[in-house]
Amino acid sequence: MNDIFRNPALSVDAYRALVGKEVGVSSWHVVDQSRIDAFADVIEDHQFIHVDPAKAKDTPMGTTVAHGFLTLSLLSIMSYEVMPGLQGMTMGFNYGFDRLRFVSPVKSGARVRGRFTLTEATLRKPGELLSRTAVNVEVEGEKRSALVADWLALIFFASQEQHV
Repeated sequence: MNDIFRNPALSVDAYRALVGKEVGVSSWHVVDQSRIDAFADVIEDHQFIHVDPAKAKDTPMGTTVAHGFLTLSLLSIMSYEVMPGLQGMTMGFNYGFDRLRFVSPVKSGARVRGRFTLTEATLRKPGELLSRTAVNVEVEGEKRSALVADWLALIFFASQEQHV
């Protein structure tokens, strides 16, 4: 499981010591029209503001914009770049979001990056950790964020005795 994370695996204690700290900032990711179009095909949302540059030119944005859920889905790759894996981790599940907001649109061609701050790491029961991360997706050159949220994950461990 830890092979998807690009950082060394930490012990649970070392991970919990990161609570209240910014864990990292991802690299920039381009949200170009081909990515927006591919996402539109997957979710079957072909609203003109996403996929028709000619019509979108006449809107207040002046161009097409990414689906909010596309921006949200990029959190996975961004988190793999900066969040550490955990020693003994066998799997992790998205547990949901608290306070998720799409603050401003991401225009086609923009670059976005994620900023991650660990805000909670609670052992719920043997072999299970609830992790809460404050995420902020920034748009290069823009003052307002594209997205802010509290992201929850459940992390499970191979040996319950080691992580109680």
